[in-house]
Amino acid sequence: MLQNLYSTITVPTAVQRELGAGEAQGFRVPPCNDLSWMVITSAKAQFLPNITDLGDGEAEVIALGLENPGSLLILDDALGRRIARLYRLTYTGTLGVLVRAKQLGYLDRVEPVMQALQNHGLWISATVMENILQLAGETS
Repeated sequence: MLQNLYSTITVPTAVQRELGAGEAQGFRVPPCNDLSWMVITSAKAQFLPNITDLGDGEAEVIALGLENPGSLLILDDALGRRIARLYRLTYTGTLGVLVRAKQLGYLDRVEPVMQALQNHGLWISATVMENILQLAGETS
């Protein structure tokens, strides 16, 4: 679905490491090195101060966003989103990607995918769930 929506995706090396750690714990993750539409890269410079609560993946996503103006960042971390907003970077989250996929016809319904994400540990507040379902046109 990501390839259909965005053609090419740049994955920071820190995110690739995090995916590898998840895979080692038994989670199913995309094989980044094997996908021609996924480009693994490192940020050229560290633009961000060392913020203790910001993960390496989020920090490198933001640094790459600063290096590549006009790019769309995918960030779910609240602190990462606040920092991206301060730098005036454009971002969405996993749920925003799902809404876009539905709007473009790549997904029939968002709600079952959100339920599956919750079942795999993604915390989604009731308010966010309601807002996303409304954006997806899945509320009565």
